[in-house]
Amino acid sequence: MVPVRHVTPTVASDLLRRYHLQAGRRHGQHFLVDPNTVRRIVRLADVKPDETILEIGPGLGSLTVELAEAARRVVCVEVDEQVAVALQESVDGDPKVELVVEDAMDADLGALLKEPARLVANLPYNVATPLLIRVLDDVPEITGGLVMVQRELGERWTATAGDRNYNATSVHIAFLADVKLAGDVPAAVFLPRPNVASVLVAFDRRAEPPAAVGDRNAFFRFTRAVFAHQRKTVRNSLISGGFERDRVENALATIGAADRARPQDLDIPSLALLHHELS
Repeated sequence: MVPVRHVTPTVASDLLRRYHLQAGRRHGQHFLVDPNTVRRIVRLADVKPDETILEIGPGLGSLTVELAEAARRVVCVEVDEQVAVALQESVDGDPKVELVVEDAMDADLGALLKEPARLVANLPYNVATPLLIRVLDDVPEITGGLVMVQRELGERWTATAGDRNYNATSVHIAFLADVKLAGDVPAAVFLPRPNVASVLVAFDRRAEPPAAVGDRNAFFRFTRAVFAHQRKTVRNSLISGGFERDRVENALATIGAADRARPQDLDIPSLALLHHELS
């Protein structure tokens, strides 16, 4: 069979028909079907010919075939067994592509990679945040990457103190990686077309965190407590979370935070100081 080098809307529709496939809501599937967008992603990701790329949720393989052209090795993790069969046709036995049919939230990604790699992927919408958090927390082999997600998530991931989208997830990601928005992606390049706009998010793992916190998991739990009630002040959120009033008020005074400070007002160094005072 002639290899499929570009998964256009026509090719994607044909694959879906012949393999009796439908995009599944449970997997957050929206297949990328625009070759120009695919080439743009690979270019913005600056994929090198000597590197390994991890692609989570390759779908029908539109991005996969371009990554395989640019990289030395592409490890694809696809949760949907039926979609994986169609993907095999798209890559047509390319030796650069290693396909693993498994849930990326459960797979031992480090063992699959066995070497430093970057993540370049159109992440499934419904699990994009836990996937990125898992990669940053548990897969040190991933040094950075470029991922496509819905705009709302991308703006939350890249928000900084003072932004309305800034929350505990923003802090968690920024603690571990330098992250930024890298471009917009229109809904028209997907099949089926989603009801939301998408963005590209670039990230690079930090060599050192922006603040010393000791046990980082304890710090992340504390941050979630701070942001648990974002409309409340930090003082009231922490008191509601079980911290003693006097300790909270003294800690806020010690770090120089206003009594009416809200969670969005505290950057990572300030949160780290507050965590230290209340530990």
